[in-house]
Amino acid sequence: MLANRVQHFSESVIRETSRIAQRYGAINLGQGMPDFDPPDEIKEAACRAIRDGFNQYAVTWGIAPLRQAIAAKMRAFNGLPWVDPDEHVTVCCGATECMMATMLALVDPGDEVVIFQPFYENYGPDAKLTGATPKWVPLRAPAWSDGDARASGRQAARDTWSFDPDELRAAFSPRTKAVIINTPNNPTGKVFTRAELEAIAGLCREFDAVAISDEIYEYINFTDRPHVSIASLPGMADRTVTISGLSKTFSATGWRLGYCVAPAAITAGIRKAHDFLTVGAPHPLQVAGAAALGLPPSYFDGLREHYRHRRDLFLPYLERAGFGALPPDGAYYVMANFSALSDLDDVSFVRRMIETVGVAGVPGSSFHDPKELGRKLVRFMFAKRDETLHAAGERLLGLRKS
Repeated sequence: MLANRVQHFSESVIRETSRIAQRYGAINLGQGMPDFDPPDEIKEAACRAIRDGFNQYAVTWGIAPLRQAIAAKMRAFNGLPWVDPDEHVTVCCGATECMMATMLALVDPGDEVVIFQPFYENYGPDAKLTGATPKWVPLRAPAWSDGDARASGRQAARDTWSFDPDELRAAFSPRTKAVIINTPNNPTGKVFTRAELEAIAGLCREFDAVAISDEIYEYINFTDRPHVSIASLPGMADRTVTISGLSKTFSATGWRLGYCVAPAAITAGIRKAHDFLTVGAPHPLQVAGAAALGLPPSYFDGLREHYRHRRDLFLPYLERAGFGALPPDGAYYVMANFSALSDLDDVSFVRRMIETVGVAGVPGSSFHDPKELGRKLVRFMFAKRDETLHAAGERLLGLRKS
């Protein structure tokens, strides 16, 4: 009785893993939600908005103060001086809805969408829901993907995730409608370089394709390179949709506030799809979102060091526990290889972790197509308090004994 469109993918493995972790009382390093709150002034702004009566429908594509704050941020931080709050900004129910509304606005059945993998698990289903064919481009894993190299201490050729430009070009065709970019990347932590983005931009211009750039982790960048939005590159302003949101920057994943920034013609389509998907994002939280974007620069500058500290606290535990992993360049996830620990597949290994040592991660196969490509990988997230990361790390050390 089900439509074909929902038979090509399963329920979210990330959310399923969270439910299993809760059942066993495990520390959840799977789903990307912090165990600390947004800044107090933002929480108070939300409470005040409710008390002040902002409890009914807002303008469908976002209240004016929030869109104005987003436009100002896009001009200053993302290098997009042309952004107008009325013409180019749409507020949605999270970056996830932003992606779906964008796909519905742009992609027809029979089109092709280029997606780098490992990929955030929504991208493939989003393409399939529109009737498109995903064209996968692998991000080559760094040194630890070679278990023999890791065991023998040999120097590997790659120390970061990277793609082959020839493979990327081969994925484009006259049917390519869009390419999805996620930088900093979930799940790998890769931060795309300007040169890599220029290569992607060149193919977009050559094949008349749109870049859909998910930049939700834009402030969590551990490299010495500034964040680069592909929309800021020559010839890309009119063929890029930039997606971001407040969930990761302000540790407010439950608020579901995301936004799309696009040229006016594409914005019109996104707003139509958004209107009939969700009508609008929560009004009082939009009021608080405008206040959040008005925090001083020191708040945004501090995110890098806050999360660098958490990364550097947690990764030594993975190494001591027997995982292969390299420090991610951005976001708050690390992909770890467990080949030295177990012969199990990723789903079974994660279930074993939850049941025996009480720590949850996400099976690597949920970020790959075909799933076999991720069978020796698990994704951990480190947006947790220090005491939580220490507790999880100590538990993971028990894997060698279990």
